[in-house]
Amino acid sequence: MSRSRYSRVAGVAVHLPEDSLTTPRLEDLLAERNPGVQVPRGLIERHSGVRRRHVAPPESMASDLAVAAARRLLRQTGHAPPSLDLIIYAGVSGDAVEPATGHMVAAKLGANCPVFDVRDACNSVLRAIHLADALITGGYHRTVLIACGEVVTAGIQWRLESQEDFEPAIPSYTVSDSGTALLLESSATPGVLGDRFGANSAYWESSIMPFVRDPLGGFGAGPFAIDPVSLAIGVQKLDLSVLRQPLAERGLGWEDMAVVCVHQPSLAALHWLCELIELPPGKAEVTIADHGNLAASTLPMQLRSAEEAGRLKRGDLVALVGVASGLSSGTVLLRW
Repeated sequence: MSRSRYSRVAGVAVHLPEDSLTTPRLEDLLAERNPGVQVPRGLIERHSGVRRRHVAPPESMASDLAVAAARRLLRQTGHAPPSLDLIIYAGVSGDAVEPATGHMVAAKLGANCPVFDVRDACNSVLRAIHLADALITGGYHRTVLIACGEVVTAGIQWRLESQEDFEPAIPSYTVSDSGTALLLESSATPGVLGDRFGANSAYWESSIMPFVRDPLGGFGAGPFAIDPVSLAIGVQKLDLSVLRQPLAERGLGWEDMAVVCVHQPSLAALHWLCELIELPPGKAEVTIADHGNLAASTLPMQLRSAEEAGRLKRGDLVALVGVASGLSSGTVLLRW
């Protein structure tokens, strides 16, 4: 295949499950299921800013949500599954430990191209864009689908042993299910302008959903756990200048972006990160309140939200910024 010089994002699509759960209703359900625990009303929203989250049907797999978004995207962009050169599945959720969830996505779409999975917690889509751009500009592929499905509400901690269990469980009450998809294709003009990534892996234990062994010898996902003090220290020890570097290298600043999409596990975390990287809060596309923590789907969701609202138009500059469990950080700079 001939070498291609540039790649661009041809489109983005989102699939949100029909069912949703407001925070007051979630608190009602917690109180019903834990009669011995006093559920503090309003604390979840005060801690996180989340008013509502999307909930997939119990039988839904991560690939189902990813495929629903991908089908919508392919219709929007005029592509058919046989035209895809590569599928990258990028999400926190997956259908199986083995094989790659990308195979399930391809089979359900009817695609015959190679596939692989990318996992970097909530920065998975950022890393997939970086890889897709490298493969397109390197001449290996011309059309790459990035698909993400998140069924993270399955990890909500519904059972509480005591009052002390409530506050540590709040991160599980913020999560939301979704499917998102991005299509990258070769282009005569630059679309993916640059990216930079960093990590502070010494603090990986500050935010973790571990594998645990069950009594029969199998493995499953354990409860999501956050050490807020360790996490805050780890984030502050990240080289946060990395997040501005793709802009600075081109003589740009946050003010030159039409929109800045920032991963947001909570509203407080978003405001704190904006302060750390000197990003004016009004530049950030906020989705956490009405859509919850969408995990790796967050950034594609923000792109689609900004596009639908008219805040993001073709030709605009947009930055995708992520800080995720690991700890990992990164920014991708796009010409939309």
